Amino acid sequence: QVQLVESGGGAVQPGGSLRLSCAASGFTLDFQTIAWFRQAPGKGREGVSYVSRSHPTPHYAESVKGRFAISEDNARRTWYLQMNNLKPEDTAVYYCAAALDYTLGYREFEYNYWGQGTQVTVSS
Repeated sequence: QVQLVESGGGAVQPGGSLRLSCAASGFTLDFQTIAWFRQAPGKGREGVSYVSRSHPTPHYAESVKGRFAISEDNARRTWYLQMNNLKPEDTAVYYCAAALDYTLGYREFEYNYWGQGTQVTVSS
């Protein structure tokens, strides 16, 4: 059974930085697409960033472009979301997700595995 476990969330002041990690454990699977989503209080879940093996240029939501960066280790068992210049509107629960098939986008049903979420709070 595959599990995704996020870590690295916390509270930070505006302008600060955090790095989220997502570690995959269990059966060895070849994820084609890895992604980060987030859900702010009272809002639906939205895509933040993804990268596909067949399309290695990462995609970012407009709201985070230039501030966030997605990366992964060579084995594609751990991936990261570096978040810089954080803003109060970045406050949310952040989820990592992985898809076994190639996908371009943030359609949640295309992602087979999800982490439990980690809270990020940006406040002065």
